[in-house]
Amino acid sequence: MTRKYWVPAIERADKIIALLAKEPSSLKLMDLANRLDIHKSSMYSLLTTLETLGWVTKEKGDTYALGPTLGVISASYFRQFNLMQSFHQEARMTVRHVGEAVQLAMLDRQDVVYLAKEESASPMRLVSDPGMRFAAYATALGKIQLSHLSAEELDDLFQEEELEPKTKYTVATRTELYEQLELIRQQQVAVDRDEAVEGFCCVAAPIYNHANKMIAAVSISMSSTMWKEKEELAREEIISLGHRISQHAGHQKEERG
Repeated sequence: MTRKYWVPAIERADKIIALLAKEPSSLKLMDLANRLDIHKSSMYSLLTTLETLGWVTKEKGDTYALGPTLGVISASYFRQFNLMQSFHQEARMTVRHVGEAVQLAMLDRQDVVYLAKEESASPMRLVSDPGMRFAAYATALGKIQLSHLSAEELDDLFQEEELEPKTKYTVATRTELYEQLELIRQQQVAVDRDEAVEGFCCVAAPIYNHANKMIAAVSISMSSTMWKEKEELAREEIISLGHRISQHAGHQKEERG
């Protein structure tokens, strides 16, 4: 992406919001300034503006959290295609067929952001609640969405060859990741086996909007033991789920004219 028309102040505001999303109600002005390497006076101006606009909120202990404006914008975004409603409606059927948890997530640069989950009766549970973030390269949900980025976009996200391991099975290098993404492009489904959390496997499929642009992904997660029994079924079901939700997105656009 060209930086000819880049606005640094907006980039700094984006970094503040992203950090507060990861660590809400725990960082004060100086914490943010130090963590993001932004001068105290500039940070003060940024936070004052963001607070006035409702993007962030200053709390009693002088810590900051995300503000109500983000909630309004988020709700408006999802109303464009009722993604959450479609997910819950269709994912319940998938949970009944497979007997395992189903998750919805979107790509946000190097991370996936979990948006929703339909739990199963299985006693094994992943701690990935809505709002949480995780490294995209270590998850099936992330890899399926990374696979649709251009080479230039990927190079912008992954500028170092070495990738931080989440488990001993996590993809270790950018080169290896790119090789995996090429295979995922061909198969239109992504898998991670013990890469994000040891003992768990996931399979993910894309969700497209009316313009055939990937907007999110869905996954089925289960214990590695159950994966040996359910891999084929899980692959079939997650592809079907992604297709059904994509159809909802397309139909909703047509209904609005």
